[in-house]
Amino acid sequence: MTQVSALYRGGVMHRRLRPRAHQLNYRVFWLLLDLAEIDGLDRRLRLFSRNRFNLLSFHDRDHGDGSGTALRPQIEDFLMRAGIDIGGGPIRLLTMPRVLGYVFNPISLYYCHQADGRLAAMVYEVTSTFGVRHAYVIPVPSEDQAAGLIRQGAAKALYVSPFMGMEMDYVFRGHAPGQRLDLTIDGLDAEGVLITAAMSGERRPLQDRQLWAAALALPLMTLKVMVAIHWEALKLWLKGVRLTRQPPPARESVTIQRRARESRLAR
Repeated sequence: MTQVSALYRGGVMHRRLRPRAHQLNYRVFWLLLDLAEIDGLDRRLRLFSRNRFNLLSFHDRDHGDGSGTALRPQIEDFLMRAGIDIGGGPIRLLTMPRVLGYVFNPISLYYCHQADGRLAAMVYEVTSTFGVRHAYVIPVPSEDQAAGLIRQGAAKALYVSPFMGMEMDYVFRGHAPGQRLDLTIDGLDAEGVLITAAMSGERRPLQDRQLWAAALALPLMTLKVMVAIHWEALKLWLKGVRLTRQPPPARESVTIQRRARESRLAR
């Protein structure tokens, strides 16, 4: 059976438009992990492990409800609550691995496919620097499934940054990963687009040689992600961007949409 899991090397871009322009670009890499292949990768690769220390590792408790229980049943439960049945089709998670035991993932993406390969739904797992996690579960319209096209939207439900309030909507645009990875997220408030974030990368085989090259090119990447978040926050504060008040957390840690939300920018 052909392995679907892969390495993506690329970068992230954030651009804020108001009240002060601010942009950042960082090089990163991600692993696309078919949930059914992770144990096999653990056995085959020397530099990657599941739930144990290695140069690069994946720990179940870093995702989902944090309990460390298997992720597929958790995601299938989300899909069931959204009225989505993927019939045993693959679920593939795009995420940054632990690097020497440390990780922080601002966003991880679950691509949920039908057995015939069509992209049925997306689960956007967002984690704040305050240690709170929220998942947005959104079906893919039938007309977009065969092409793996992502054109979705959701109301903001997690306080992510002290420099942005909660009265916002997200618009997601991109494709299921192939030779290239692409996803753009626009954050809109009452005045229009406030911030745009983009992820892009090139596919590489998930082999020890490629993992070593990525880790060597971007040493301590996940620690640098956390440092960069606080460094960019300091620069925003120095530019005079005002802080917002953190609200109480949402009652539920998941937003379930039974239909893809229409958005004028998602089309």
